Amino acid sequence: MNGSRLRRFSLPLLAALLTAVGCSSSEDSAAVTVPSPTSAVAKLCRNLDKALPRTVDGLARQDPAPASALTAGWGRPEVILRCGVPQPPKMIDPDVPQGKDADAVPGDVNGVDWLMEKQGDSAHLFTTANRGAYVEIRVPGDRDSSAVLVDLAAAIKKTMPIGIAD
Repeated sequence: MNGSRLRRFSLPLLAALLTAVGCSSSEDSAAVTVPSPTSAVAKLCRNLDKALPRTVDGLARQDPAPASALTAGWGRPEVILRCGVPQPPKMIDPDVPQGKDADAVPGDVNGVDWLMEKQGDSAHLFTTANRGAYVEIRVPGDRDSSAVLVDLAAAIKKTMPIGIAD
């Protein structure tokens, strides 16, 4: 095959390959529901977004779709953060702090209070407690949840004041 025929074949193939690669990265991104908090909570969430680490538990930041300062993600499958979510019902369930609910456990990691809820797909859902906004972290079942929470604790403590969320 001479060089000109090879170039004619290679350029369209290269263009198709680049298009496929460009499309696959957006298709691989998790889709999440963006919360709709009050303006005061949204401001706290925007501050948190600016303070979030580039990596969590060794995973690079790869934000989910649609793009929003209220959501963030790391790795594949993604660790997903949503800021400004409503208070989880289990947070006010009197059985939870007494240890009577096997699917929900309160705890503290590096000075941040969390409610951990087991999900049906073996993932864990963590929601901050006693902060100015509820921040939810969804950790896939095969990840070390404690490492994720440790990596996020500093940003949360820096940007989310202690108190009761709106």
